[in-house]
Amino acid sequence: MTSELRSASASANLGRTETAERAAVIDLHRIRVELDVTAAPDPAVAVFPTVTTLEFDARADATWIDFIGDSVGRVEVNGTEQPVRYDGARIRIDGLGGTSDAAAAVVVRVEALGVYSRSGEGLHRYVDPADGETYLYTQYEPADARRVMACFEQPDLKAETAFSVRAPEAWTVLSNTVPVGEHAPGAAIEFAPTRPISSYITAVAAGPYFGVRDSWTKGDGSLEIPLGVYCRASLAEHLDADEIVEVTKQGLDFFHERFGFDYPWGVYDQIFVPEYNLGAMENPGLVTFTESYVFRGAATESQREGRANTILHEMAHMWFGDLVTMRWWDDLWLKESFADFMGAFAASRATRFTDAFVTFANRRKAWAVEQDQMPTTHPIVADIPDLEAAKLNFDGITYAKGAAVLKQLVAFVGEDAFFAGARRYFADHAYGNTELNDLLVALEEASGRDLRAWSAAWLETTGLSTLELDRGSDAAEEPGARILMSDPRPHRIAVGGYALAPNSGAMIRRERVELDLVDTETPLPVDPKLLRAYDLWILNDEDLSYAKVRLDAPARAAVTGHLSAIDDPLARGLVWSALWNATRDGELPAREFLAIVAKHAGAERNVGLLETVLGNAALAVRSYVRAEHRVDAQWAQLELALQQLDAAEHGSGSQLAWARAFAAAAERDGSESERVADIMRGHEDAVPLGLALDADLRWRLLTALVATGHAGEAEIATQLASDDTGSGRAWAVRARASVPDAEVRLAAWERAWNDLELSNEHLDATIAGARAGGRDELLGELPSDPENGYFARILPAWQTRSIEIAKRLVLGLFPEAPNTDAVDAWLDANADAPGSLRRLVIEQRDRLARRIRVRAAQSA
Repeated sequence: MTSELRSASASANLGRTETAERAAVIDLHRIRVELDVTAAPDPAVAVFPTVTTLEFDARADATWIDFIGDSVGRVEVNGTEQPVRYDGARIRIDGLGGTSDAAAAVVVRVEALGVYSRSGEGLHRYVDPADGETYLYTQYEPADARRVMACFEQPDLKAETAFSVRAPEAWTVLSNTVPVGEHAPGAAIEFAPTRPISSYITAVAAGPYFGVRDSWTKGDGSLEIPLGVYCRASLAEHLDADEIVEVTKQGLDFFHERFGFDYPWGVYDQIFVPEYNLGAMENPGLVTFTESYVFRGAATESQREGRANTILHEMAHMWFGDLVTMRWWDDLWLKESFADFMGAFAASRATRFTDAFVTFANRRKAWAVEQDQMPTTHPIVADIPDLEAAKLNFDGITYAKGAAVLKQLVAFVGEDAFFAGARRYFADHAYGNTELNDLLVALEEASGRDLRAWSAAWLETTGLSTLELDRGSDAAEEPGARILMSDPRPHRIAVGGYALAPNSGAMIRRERVELDLVDTETPLPVDPKLLRAYDLWILNDEDLSYAKVRLDAPARAAVTGHLSAIDDPLARGLVWSALWNATRDGELPAREFLAIVAKHAGAERNVGLLETVLGNAALAVRSYVRAEHRVDAQWAQLELALQQLDAAEHGSGSQLAWARAFAAAAERDGSESERVADIMRGHEDAVPLGLALDADLRWRLLTALVATGHAGEAEIATQLASDDTGSGRAWAVRARASVPDAEVRLAAWERAWNDLELSNEHLDATIAGARAGGRDELLGELPSDPENGYFARILPAWQTRSIEIAKRLVLGLFPEAPNTDAVDAWLDANADAPGSLRRLVIEQRDRLARRIRVRAAQSA
């Protein structure tokens, strides 16, 4: 039985109630894990030996230990062998000797075989096509440590954990701590025990990784932390370790000053790993990152800001999440909301990326707003009954809405009180587990404020308010200016009045009012003459609260004419956000939004904002423009991107952003195929001056040519020969599946469902190729075939594939349709399907229904 099939065992989906019962009778102390990966370079070897020794006190005579792997060979309890009782997910043990009145000291030893992963879950194995070298790394959250070691897979059973790893002699081996003792040739590398941590943040990486070493010293000299930055050897030339180390040191300075609790994990290594499912993971002492943060070519300042934000996000987790950990996944926000806020906050205060909250307002909060308008929205403090639900709770609510609410909380209690509360929280709960109330107590004691009403309004309810300005009338009998609020809850906002400066032509803020909103209507204390003097009034100016903002008619007219003249990037970002939300809601016609983009995007100075706007414009064309207008809209986007690419400042981030937008638009419209081909081939008269024509950009351009029928296998093979790397091979998979032929697309569609050898990265590439150019008609009738189509396959896929892989299939292959009939029929017929699968399908239905609804609202 394969590990993927075993992951579907009914006993693999641990529940909140049963794990709480286990925590009540187990006091875990120490875990030792012995791994032997010496055979990892041999592709014929699918498994690795793993031996786990767990020391704990038990107040029961029996329990279970979690493990998902090939097999369990031996189980010992206090030195006595027991029969192996293993169902593919749980190892049953008894004879522990404990009772409810008296705990017994227990040592359990489990000998087993784990399975190397290709899905990014557990111990992932990757062979670098550039040099044939093998690389390993672990990824566990929320519950995949059990794919590598026998453990109690729940966050509230923490242990001092030590790894012993036997690996090929030339390899670099890393874990949460530093090695101890001398390492004799051929012997295992022994790592020092950690301080108490949860199983999901233990970590190992092994392979011929390239590394750069440095160190950080606390300002008073009382603490020195070794630093390391690692990547695959074939990426070493692209690793800008100096910038990564600089941001790391700035973050350690910042968090030590604010948190008042020394970094507790001894070493701070950061490793960039291939085929990673996440942006990064906060394993203490060994943070893992996606390799997309190792820029193989040109990178915009926005990309560098994103990497810095992620570095600081993960660093904040060293305290929020690793030092103090939520008791169960209901309180996932206790780490993710804080880290998401702290990433932007620290970047804006401690690094050169002072506009980090501009990006936060337009990308992260947009994610939250989308998630919060779905039927599956949930409170920030969520109800998470089991691990499958936890896996899907890493969403826009838990991350971005939670972060936005914390930003608001800082303004509410004051920055000093907020960090004083954090320091008290760390001191009271270091190495322990907490729930919502523990944090509220610490913040209340530090601030003197009652936060229960705030928590009820923001953390424990769903939805978001929409704010709109009603300018009222000057007549005495008529109401004056008011702010109208749907879904009322308490907000503290600023309102800014903007006008054109007569000399510079810049639109600058001339008036600012700060006020509290509680009810559906709140008077705006601004003189009526002043109110009418400024056409643009921005509600929630400075982005102090979490709300959706509507622009009234005069404001919309003002930004249509002068959006790019607004001098403050955050204000521009808030306007762009308001326009996009109105477009998604069908209140601003998509073609009007695209016209505003065409007029103002070329003048956008903030590259992060530009990239977001261009992404939204592309989505508007795909999703919200009526079918009869879509061809014209696609062509207009293509021509706009080409025009701005030629006009952009040479070598600028804006130029690179427009080049990528041009490639994306060319995938849907082949009318500029000659220019696309000439740029891809590097023709001097075609490539704009200063444009960095790196491998990734060439692949984007080539894929556009393939998807529109202007290139094929010969060109793919030539490009792959010049970039036979991991990234190059994934691009080639995508390009080959993009051929505009029904048989090719359907073969890719079938391969996505059926080829169990596809890695997570190649599965994504196959799906993207099958859907390339938005031409779902090339998939023929198969996706809606009752016996073989999408809706016949998703439940078996969920039952037999790992959650990570099944999720990609369910989301990536959801069929475009003129109505929701097919998805409604599946939901009706599968009321008893796993709740996590139903959630994904319901969300996809909601997106489809929105597309249908918004298109219908457009003028014909």
